[in-house]
Amino acid sequence: MVLVHPQIPPNTGNVARLCAATGCALHLVEPLGFSIGDRELKRAGLDYWRAVDLRVHGSLEAFLAACEAPLWLLSTRGARRYDAASFARGDAMVFGPETAGLPQRLLDAHPERVLRVPMREDAVRSLNLATTVGIVTYAALARLGFPGLH
Repeated sequence: MVLVHPQIPPNTGNVARLCAATGCALHLVEPLGFSIGDRELKRAGLDYWRAVDLRVHGSLEAFLAACEAPLWLLSTRGARRYDAASFARGDAMVFGPETAGLPQRLLDAHPERVLRVPMREDAVRSLNLATTVGIVTYAALARLGFPGLH
């Protein structure tokens, strides 16, 4: 799971807890809207941080240069639903900041890899980041037969 410039500590803490439960690595792309030592972040992740494979990248460009995994980009602007993706083990699910989403230039560079979670029109702009990460993570894991989980 890749969070690009996350802004809200409890969202990141909840995603960290999800990563601990599933064995997914958590990549945080700076700048972050909080400190890694933030009390709210730690509280949301409870005592699960020790079970998280956490990697911090100095910028989106640094992450992209280091990442060898196929990317799935999540955006409300995606044309394709997340349940239509052919997820594979090792894929990187990339989520943008709560306030702005992923940069349009990144979405434009990989249009076939941009996914969305369907929502009612005109009801809300987007789902909560941690909720969206959970939906997509478990959809991908279901496709793979929940490897390593019971």
